[in-house]
This record gives sequence, C-alpha cells and structure tokens, in this order.
Amino acid sequence: MSDRIEDVAVLKQANVYFDGKCVSHTVQFADGSKKSVGVILPATLTFNTGVPEIMEGVAGSCRVRLHGESEWKTYGAGESFEVPGNSSFEIAVETPYHYVCHFG
Repeated sequence: MSDRIEDVAVLKQANVYFDGKCVSHTVQFADGSKKSVGVILPATLTFNTGVPEIMEGVAGSCRVRLHGESEWKTYGAGESFEVPGNSSFEIAVETPYHYVCHFG
C-alpha cells in the first residue's frame, strides 16, 4: 500500500454523509476512474453501494458486516475489504478511520 496517490485531480467539494460522520474527497485519474479518500468518525453507519468497492484502511480500525452476513469482521490500517455492487455494509468505528475507497 502506497502512502501517495499520484497524478490525479481532487474535487474541492467534499462528500459529507451522516451529518458529517463521514467526509471524503473524490480523486479522479486521467482515464476517468475515481476513488475517494476520507475519514469516518466514531459511529455505526450503513452504506449502500452501486458498483463494487474495495475499502482500504489507511489509519485506525473498523468493524464491518456485509449485507447478508451475521458476523462482524475487524479491519485495521493496511487491510482492506470488498463490497459487492448493488449491496450494502455496516461499519462501526470507535476512533477515526481513514480510508481510500476504490470503485469498480
């Protein structure tokens, strides 16, 4: 996992979800593909997906339960989890969780 994302445009307008409990910025590559870089503050939230996503932990940790699963799994910095498209996941965070979301 690299600590940098090179050669991108960053959209200035933040994506703010759940009354500010999750804030991210979209980064766009020359080929048109996008990722988001953000932080989730302490909370338990449910996200819906349109396309498949890979959530890469940069700092902090979280517990995740994918749609249809009964078990929660813990992920920390340097670890990632995959979420199918047209699905959802619950995420529980006790300290700020920094992430990169890879779409598609």
